[in-house]
Formats: sequence, structure tokens, C-alpha cells
Amino acid sequence: MRLQPVLAGVVTALVGFAGAFAVVLAGLRAAGADEREAASGLLVPCLACGLVSLVLGLRHRIPISIAWSTPGAALLITAGTPPGGFPAAVGAFPVCGVLILLAGLVPAVGRLIELIPVPLASAMLAGVLVELCLAPVRALAEVPLLAAPVIAAWALVGRFSRTWAVPAALAVAVVAIALTGPGTGAVALAPALVWTTPVFDPATLAGLGFPLFLVTMASQNVPGGAARRPRKVGMIVDLAQNPTQGVGKRARPAIMAALSA
Repeated sequence: MRLQPVLAGVVTALVGFAGAFAVVLAGLRAAGADEREAASGLLVPCLACGLVSLVLGLRHRIPISIAWSTPGAALLITAGTPPGGFPAAVGAFPVCGVLILLAGLVPAVGRLIELIPVPLASAMLAGVLVELCLAPVRALAEVPLLAAPVIAAWALVGRFSRTWAVPAALAVAVVAIALTGPGTGAVALAPALVWTTPVFDPATLAGLGFPLFLVTMASQNVPGGAARRPRKVGMIVDLAQNPTQGVGKRARPAIMAALSA
């Protein structure tokens, strides 16, 4: 077995988890989960992502990595606790999942999502992430002894390797919390699974479930799918060099207008 693919998988999992799990935890807490519910809410997706990645990778013999929606978790932070509490937020999650599954099975639904203008999708994502981006600055003002070493580690390591900037910051944060916190003796290292019965509240489904679907599709799934289509990328390059090559006369004005926009 070659070592390079193994290292690539380890780095992908480490960087992906280290860079996003804190956002997921913060999103669950913002949605109304207590500590045990948030720990369960992080454990179950981790197990599900790992298991599905393993099964699909072995089945299709290609590298497949299943991940959660980091912008979706950031949306939970921005949206706050719904009127029905955490159970209502849990009820919105499967609805979002069904909509994503529907977009994959029904091409017409996926094409409708692709019609969302890029500036609008970018603005929507910016509105979701702005609070998250400001968090380090606020932490530096509120807890400078904890935040300053983390930010310094991120900036220093990122100067040489962006891949390892977030894991380095995470490692420094863990050390800082261990030195200033209650210690491992007061914290349960193994999370306990807690069942939360979902509540399907119409207001929460409309105000949280559907926005989760839009944010996930517009910011991650659609751009990721476009990046997996090299033929279309090549077509775009060809059109940029000769925009009207191989198209009818009626289509030429539309193509030129799109490229000009």
C-alpha cells in the first residue's frame, strides 16, 4: 500500500474536521442544544460521514469524502434558537436533507438552484459568515490571553502552509484551554448519546429548514458540482476565446451579453 494516498486521506480528514467542528458545535448550541445534545449532534454526523465515506469509497474505488455543511452550521449561529427550541431545529434538519436528496434525484430542481445569481448567493453566504468572521476579533477583546496565541499560531503557520494553519490553531487552543480550564478530570472525554425527538414546526421549517437547503446548495453543492465538470470548464474557456464558435446566430447575442455581464 502506497503511503501518499493514506497521508492525503489523513490530512483531508484532519483539516476538514479541525476547521469546522467548532462551527458545528457553536451552531448546535445557538440552536438551543445543551452540552450533551450538542456533543451528540457532533458525534452522530462524524460517525455517519466516516461510515458513508468508507462504504462509498470501497464500493466505487474512488476517493469520496462526505462532509457536513459548514455554511449551514454558520447559519444556525446567525439564526439563533427557533421558537420551538432545539427539537424544532432537529425537525428542520431532515427536511433540509430531503430537499437536497430531491435536488439530486430530480434534475429540474437542481437546475432551479443553479439559476440563483452568483452575486446573490455570495451575498447570502456573506451574511451568514460575517458573524463567524468577526468572532476572533471579539474573542481577542474579551479573552485576549486565550485568543491571542490561537490567532498568532494561525497567522504564523498559515504564512508557510495554509493547509496546516487551522490544525495548528486548534492545537494551541486545546493547550490554552487545558492550562486555563478546569482540567480533564472535570470533563467527560467520551460523549454520551442523547436522543432528541424532532418537532416539525411549520415556522421553523420555513425559517430554518429551507434556508439551510438554499445555503448548502448555493454555497457548496452547486459550485462543487460545477468544479467536477471539466468538459464544461473547457467549453467556457473555448467560448472566452471565441464566444460564438459552434452556436447558432440566435444564441450569439445572448452569449455575448452573458460574457459582457
